[in-house]
Amino acid sequence: MRSIQDWIVKRQLMGIQGVVEINSFGGYLKQYEVAVTPARLKAFGIGIGEVFAALENANENTGGAYIEKNANAYFIRSEGLAKSLDDIRQIVVKSEGGTPIKIGDIGEVKIGSAMRYGAVSHNGEGEIVLGIVMMLKGENAANVIQRVKERVAQIQSSLPEGIIITTFLDREKLVDRTIATVQKNLIEGALIVIFILVLLVGNFRAGLIIASVIPLSMLFALGMMQLTGVSANLMSLGAIDFGLIVDGAVIIVEATLHFLHEKVFHQKKQEDGGYATIQLSQGEMNEAVRFSSSKIMRSSVFGVIIILIVYLPILSLTGVEGKMFKPMAQTVSFALIGALLLSLTYVPAVSAAFLSKKLTSKLTIADRIIQFFQRLYLPALNFALQWKKSVLGVMLIVFAVAIFLFTRMGGEFIPTLDEGDIMMHGFCKPGTSLTQTLESHRLAQKIILENFPDEVEQVISKIGSAEIPTDPMAPETADNVILLKPKEQWKRAETKEELVEMIEAKVYDVPGMAFEFTQPIKMRFDEMMTGVRSDIAVKIFGDNLDSLARAGHLVEGIIKDVPGLADLKVEQIEGLPQIVARYDYNKIARYGLHVKDVNMALRTAFAGTAAGAIFEDERRFDLVVRLAADHRADIEDVRQLPIATPNGQLIPLSEVADVSYRPGAAQISRDDGRRRIVVSANVRGRDVESAITDVQAVLVKKLKLPSGYYYTFGGQFENLKAAKERLSIAVPVALLLIFGLLYFTFNSLKESTLIFTAIPMSAVGGVFALLLRDMPFSISAGVGFIALFGVAVLNGIVLISYFKQLEQEGVTNVHERIIRGALIRLRPVLMTAAVASLGFLPMAISSGAGAEVQRPLATVVIGGLVTSTPADAGGFAGVVCNVFSEKV
Repeated sequence: MRSIQDWIVKRQLMGIQGVVEINSFGGYLKQYEVAVTPARLKAFGIGIGEVFAALENANENTGGAYIEKNANAYFIRSEGLAKSLDDIRQIVVKSEGGTPIKIGDIGEVKIGSAMRYGAVSHNGEGEIVLGIVMMLKGENAANVIQRVKERVAQIQSSLPEGIIITTFLDREKLVDRTIATVQKNLIEGALIVIFILVLLVGNFRAGLIIASVIPLSMLFALGMMQLTGVSANLMSLGAIDFGLIVDGAVIIVEATLHFLHEKVFHQKKQEDGGYATIQLSQGEMNEAVRFSSSKIMRSSVFGVIIILIVYLPILSLTGVEGKMFKPMAQTVSFALIGALLLSLTYVPAVSAAFLSKKLTSKLTIADRIIQFFQRLYLPALNFALQWKKSVLGVMLIVFAVAIFLFTRMGGEFIPTLDEGDIMMHGFCKPGTSLTQTLESHRLAQKIILENFPDEVEQVISKIGSAEIPTDPMAPETADNVILLKPKEQWKRAETKEELVEMIEAKVYDVPGMAFEFTQPIKMRFDEMMTGVRSDIAVKIFGDNLDSLARAGHLVEGIIKDVPGLADLKVEQIEGLPQIVARYDYNKIARYGLHVKDVNMALRTAFAGTAAGAIFEDERRFDLVVRLAADHRADIEDVRQLPIATPNGQLIPLSEVADVSYRPGAAQISRDDGRRRIVVSANVRGRDVESAITDVQAVLVKKLKLPSGYYYTFGGQFENLKAAKERLSIAVPVALLLIFGLLYFTFNSLKESTLIFTAIPMSAVGGVFALLLRDMPFSISAGVGFIALFGVAVLNGIVLISYFKQLEQEGVTNVHERIIRGALIRLRPVLMTAAVASLGFLPMAISSGAGAEVQRPLATVVIGGLVTSTPADAGGFAGVVCNVFSEKV
């Protein structure tokens, strides 16, 4: 099986574009083995080094240039490679009295296998051979996976009968599920936005004109993604809100309709009752669109530019958080740039061409809806203006409370994505044999499958390391991938968390084992980020391994009662049983030996050393020398290992070394050049940041380490901390840029400050929305706040720009200006807020794969717009405006 994997399957998969390596795991790696016995070595007076040298010297080809004969050149080469077991047996080690002593005389020549440090078992039925396809960095995962699947189908037809290739962990399944969630949310969001547009605009054609910006801007964004190498995935498409995209078009089209309807009502005043109806020519329509668009175009353009600016902090992220969230900011920016270009060119042109030129003063359903909101809003606005200082004080208090609650809110890097499968990391005690580890995990597999037949499809255990340890693990540890059936088939559990708890309770019946539970991709992600596979890691640094071990167990005892910690584990750095040969340098010198020679004999005898290679056509297998298996079974076999001295004498290893059982280090790990031990834990039922805060507090209070020893923390929160620190600089810089742009737009410090008041009011709603949904702060929520600030400022621009227009038209009374401006601009403010918030609604309530990452972002935007929209519509902004203008 392993030879088929290495020489048929692997070689064909290696030629696929985007595949950098195939890691083979499990099975028996074929070797040509010379298994010698100590008795025969002693009988012939041959050391194991001589056997190795004979094999090495008798197994090679060479070249001898060429000979010219007439018109031809005859190239000379030798064929000295052994081709079969018989050829190996005939190799001469040395001659005694003219009689050759051959390899076949001193050992058994056979087909063997490499020493195993790992294995793969499946469903409690036995071992299998595993191949892990490694993708080239920067390649498109979906394309590479598709190519691999097509090639696997071809390979299957060339395999011997009865051998089947099956895929058990396919990243494409998760990708497909997350993309399906994104598609569903985007389609539903687009339909909601279109419905809101048509409903509130009150003009079917105008609604469709605005809605047409959605596919055109997305087409522009997808084209830019293709040019810049941004792939379509959960992160890049997960923050697209069509409400944000159409905001600029909404402002322009609404301003055009408002201007046209003002024209109708002006005509109505000149007539005696009834409805006024006028018919515009194409020239009049063109002029009306040009005039109305020019008045609002500046606000629309600057509003979209401001939304683009608020995404700059995301582009400033570095490290893992940058790789995850930069594509999101890039995609949104591409879509907004496309929408901006369309708003400047396409929207006015299409409005002039397709909006109805027959205008009537008859009220539409949208007009009645807006009038309904105006009737509700006017008393509240009058109350706010009458008690302006009290309202301002209450809002400032609410903002202060929100800031206080935000500082007490927990945090996590990103919400945990439900991958659909479970990773169960299993541990036996250090030094457990591979055979025993296989048996323990076979038992665990059977327990899981027997107790959860409706929930679990299959269980694969990857134990220890391969011959080339690309993913090094000790033989007593294993990664158990538990593949789950669709949730519709589950009978014993409602949620994945509940299923994990039930599996955990059952597998602890396996004697001598411990387990921790996570997810396959999450485990690798955590390991790449911090070097550990858990949510939280306490790293203790010091010099002495015994002291580190004691400190690790001390930390475990201190933090074990912290709420939310699960799968608490101390890194196993001690307790590995060893057979140690300690050399006596005086005796080694007396026999004229070198430590290197003795080590070589010891390594060759028990581990096996390749003395060459045997070729079977294109296949290459190592030719290895080692002791026969029944002479590698006990400490006495080590003690009695024959060592050849320079004068040809054979002595046992025990003559020059003390061979004994001794406990040793299971592993030695280092960070920044210093030895360390890790105490790790996963977090369940609470956020990571609050859990790590409790861990830090209890360690500061109770942990006392020896002089020179110290501890640090690792895990997800490190990325959250790094991202927070960078955003704490980038966000204020972006806000200053926005303020500068506002000042440039309005040339007024007062008006720029008025618009800026929308930001704290939107933040209040975002914070309370997270608290109501019991969501901790995460980078996903942070992206939501960033998007929210842009929308809030955009609505403020629309409102304050109209206040300024009314002032220029002669409305000098501040109170009157606020009332008229707030009521007239209620429609565009409501529209931009409604489409932006309701466009995120499918993301906020989605439960599909990947929705965990989108929910905090959508929750923040919706909650923030709930509180900022009344402020933008005139309440808070009007109050502040009135307070600023008390002298008027």
